[in-house]
Amino acid sequence: MILLIDNYDSFTWNLVQRIGELDASLEVHVVRNDRITSEEAEGLGPSHVIVSPGPCTPREAGVSNDIIRTFAGRVPLLGVCLGHQCMGAGGGMPVIRHARIMHGKTSPIHHDGLGIFTDMPNPFTATRYHSLV
Repeated sequence: MILLIDNYDSFTWNLVQRIGELDASLEVHVVRNDRITSEEAEGLGPSHVIVSPGPCTPREAGVSNDIIRTFAGRVPLLGVCLGHQCMGAGGGMPVIRHARIMHGKTSPIHHDGLGIFTDMPNPFTATRYHSLV
């Protein structure tokens, strides 16, 4: 079962839909960031954890940071936008507002061709949509 922490963002359901398109047999359990504790999440025994985007910063992301600490190194974690920022903050990286907002701007992404980058062009162009770095 994939546990998806919803940080009150409509994009959460795009993630759920895409997972279903990739493999309809996958169970996705969606829980709002203020409706579960990390202990309860651990009791669910997820095989994977996704932390969704949201409208705030890692400091206001509810249980997201605790969930990341609980599962880090034990199950695969994917953070999208705010979820990714929470992962960085949890690893000791500062997450601050950037002087230049990157909403709708593109950047070349260079990678090692492994994991999620298998069979992806290198570099590929990605659209960015964030104001925190």
